[in-house]
Amino acid sequence: MTPWLPAALAYVAGWLDFQRRQHDQPGVAVAIASGGEIVLEAAFGSADLATGEALTPRHGFRIASHSKSFTAAGIMRLVEDGRLRLDDKVGSLIDGLHPQVAAVTIGQVLSNSAGLTRDGPDNGQFFDRKPYCDRAELLADLAAPPVFPAAQRFKYSNHGFALLGLVIEAVTGLSYSEWITDEVVAKIGLLETKADIELWGPRPLAKGHSGTQPLGYRVVIPGDNPGRAMVSAAGFVATAADVARYFAQLSPRAETSLLSPLSRREMSRRLWPDDEASLGRHYGYGTIHGGDGDWRWFGHSGGFQGFITRTCVFPEQDLTVSVLTNAIDGLAHPWLDGVAHILRTFAERGAPPAGTESWSRRGWCIWGAGDLVPVSGHVLVANPALFTPFLDAGEITLDGPDHGRITRASGFNSPGEPARLVRDESGAVQSIWLGGGRFIGEEDMKVEMLARYVEKTSG
Repeated sequence: MTPWLPAALAYVAGWLDFQRRQHDQPGVAVAIASGGEIVLEAAFGSADLATGEALTPRHGFRIASHSKSFTAAGIMRLVEDGRLRLDDKVGSLIDGLHPQVAAVTIGQVLSNSAGLTRDGPDNGQFFDRKPYCDRAELLADLAAPPVFPAAQRFKYSNHGFALLGLVIEAVTGLSYSEWITDEVVAKIGLLETKADIELWGPRPLAKGHSGTQPLGYRVVIPGDNPGRAMVSAAGFVATAADVARYFAQLSPRAETSLLSPLSRREMSRRLWPDDEASLGRHYGYGTIHGGDGDWRWFGHSGGFQGFITRTCVFPEQDLTVSVLTNAIDGLAHPWLDGVAHILRTFAERGAPPAGTESWSRRGWCIWGAGDLVPVSGHVLVANPALFTPFLDAGEITLDGPDHGRITRASGFNSPGEPARLVRDESGAVQSIWLGGGRFIGEEDMKVEMLARYVEKTSG
């Protein structure tokens, strides 16, 4: 394992737990793979706010459009086996399509550049207002002309990936769920991944949740809708660890994989830019892409009623991160970006040296929490309330086991002033002083606030 990674993983877990509480989210599960090995697996919060069931790493989530990456791998498997070509016309395999839809290629549908309708004329299935489309409804929608000509622009289409599910059925003679389970899920060895909710069985399942508005509180959204003909676009259920395992083996650097290196390079290649958004992202073959330099990534995200999820592979770092949330306003996107920010900071700053363990801690005052995070040569002063906790982080240079000086900080803070740890009689760290500010543990902060602001008021 990379020397800096254990310290980074420890901070990721503590930061995510804090973030979930800070933003009053129901739950979050995270998994990180180094190569093909899961090196962090954690869950925080509740699987079901109505019952108070605690969320665990074994809870499954509706991972929604992550399903597209499974479908894409299935298509690439059929291409490798010579049973399909990316330039095959979909109309050569599926009847009943509008002639212009029939003329688009498998590759164009796979890269969301076929110009197809996103969800048909009534996408109430994504608003929890009607069941997901069956085959007849899907084909009826695709009997209408496409919205744009093929290969004109990136245009995301759930109907397109549902159509690819029909293509897999036409080529294999099996149902999509049966074939993808046998030839993708099982071949990779995923034990906590199912193509649809009906296959999940008695395993623990995280419930979805609404936002706090307009009711002023969250309600449970069961998230148990069968995917029907939309399974290949949005039906999958999985744990964070299995999602990370799946995407890790898609990396071109993976030692073992379902797919050949050529197919993996194709899936991790940027094809179509999302020009009308400011995120700087691209779409490939069933994969979303972003980032720059050695931290370029590919992966996918998902939005199911009650769930927001996201996974990224960082090939140059040989790392894969999956963040799953069970709320419709879940913060999987900024949280994954925050995890990447933490990993990148440790990669750049290096592993903490021996003897600095006492400086790795969170301190509280009435203004909130601050984190001391040792790295090579310094102790960083991070803000766990931020999505990028090391943004403008101060730095402490140690000159003894319990003493140092703030050698880098905003001029509005305390640059040049001392930093020290204060221990009790047993030798345990009792408080932290940064300049003239004293920071204490969370439980001590609760006691102080209750005594100062609650007990006096109630008395």
